Amino acid sequence: MSALNIDFPDQELQEIREIASALGMTMKAFVRASTADAIAQHRALKEGAEVLQRVFNDPALAAAIDDAGIDDGPAENSAGRAA
Repeated sequence: MSALNIDFPDQELQEIREIASALGMTMKAFVRASTADAIAQHRALKEGAEVLQRVFNDPALAAAIDDAGIDDGPAENSAGRAA
């Protein structure tokens, strides 16, 4: 397993120490868990963005919006002012 040394400002290191202690964790365990959480969140956001992109690029959705008569925003030649 590879290792990584990270420098923290004194205040951040103290906060890490306090939070880890309050959670009953070592500082190492807390930092590893926090990093794993951040990685999982990043993956979930990336996957969600990909799904959203596929949905909004689906021609069937555009047709359904048109068929429903939904106004999806100002006309392209609009000056950007609300009516």
